[in-house]
Amino acid sequence: MKVLLIGSGGREHALAWKLAQSPRLSKLYATPGNPGIAQHAELVDIEPHNIVGFAREENIGLVVIGPEQPLVEGLADRLREQGILVFGPSQAAAQLEGSKGFTKDLCRRANIPTADYARFTDAGSAKAALPRFGLPVVIKADGLAAGKGVVIPETAEDAEAAIDDMFGGSFGEAGAEVVIEEYMTGEEASFFALTDGTNMVAFGSAQDHKRVGDGDTGPNTGGMGAYSPASILTPALEAQVMEEIIRPTVETMAAEGIPYSGVLYAGLMLTAEGPKLIEYNCRFGDPEAQVLMTRFDGDLVTLLADVAEGRLGEIEKPALADRIALTVVMAAKGYPATPEKGGAIGHIDRAEALGARVFQAGTALSNGKLVAAGGRVLAVTATGNSVADAQLAAYAAVDQIDFPSGFCRRDIGWRELEREAARVA
Repeated sequence: MKVLLIGSGGREHALAWKLAQSPRLSKLYATPGNPGIAQHAELVDIEPHNIVGFAREENIGLVVIGPEQPLVEGLADRLREQGILVFGPSQAAAQLEGSKGFTKDLCRRANIPTADYARFTDAGSAKAALPRFGLPVVIKADGLAAGKGVVIPETAEDAEAAIDDMFGGSFGEAGAEVVIEEYMTGEEASFFALTDGTNMVAFGSAQDHKRVGDGDTGPNTGGMGAYSPASILTPALEAQVMEEIIRPTVETMAAEGIPYSGVLYAGLMLTAEGPKLIEYNCRFGDPEAQVLMTRFDGDLVTLLADVAEGRLGEIEKPALADRIALTVVMAAKGYPATPEKGGAIGHIDRAEALGARVFQAGTALSNGKLVAAGGRVLAVTATGNSVADAQLAAYAAVDQIDFPSGFCRRDIGWRELEREAARVA
């Protein structure tokens, strides 16, 4: 089967690496790709409006859409209209990520546990509602904002300033509508499920590290590292999430004529009242995909094709290995504000000689040399029998890489390390 992968980040490098291992794969194309993805796929330069034509001309058997933007813009619909098999939700279903207000309204209709909220289209009304929510409060741009459209002010002044910023264009069109939510207390975790619109199966858990600095300090980022599985999501809690959050989401969307096919990535808050949905993503996470793909030992081409064909109920539940996977993101200095581009990167081979896998995200080739070309540049991924072992292996690999203009957090997995220590004690 010929497969076309859409995207250019660390998530797509992890997907390409795993897709390339499938015995069903005859040819893997990727657009636009990156130098790491080029190790597994033929990179093709295709304008977005020509992707459907390329898929038809090359007789592509499956298109895998990695990032959220093309899903929200309806690429999956255009492919399906031409009879091309695609992994990823329709434009209407991708509103689960494309509009936070859409998802909150769905939760209300389907009685899915989530934070109290309200939607606003002007700053005055939003500010007037602030006393209802108390402090701290969560203020979100409704649309896609590259993982950065969430502010959690702790004072009324900061809350009003955040509202003004969003409606003033700080997040572009994403801030044309604003969602205000109550602040939930608990620990965050990520849960993944695959669904073909009718059937659904769990596909692992992870815990991300959003803040840029050690000890969860500094501004939010797209993710500075992750590990999988997240032991705090016990089998009992995972079953509860499937029944109280995933299942009603899939069934309600199907009943309302917008069936969801693809991966559902649920960001959860584990509160004293039980797990509650923070928000949905309509694609694999980044850097969560790196740890999930490292743990998945199955045939990814076959699995994603089964989802796309509506055959999820006919196959064995996909299994992830018991081993722990942990990934450390190496970012360019200045990230997440203004990352420094062009910095040289060397000795990835030395890192991988230790058994780690280095997934490339924001990289490019300049005069034949690998350089930084984005904020998050590399995701150095290792496995172990414990988080401590996986963390030790990942940082040993990080320390082999020559990236003077890069930096990373040195505490990825710290919550799980504390839990492991407590279990030993």
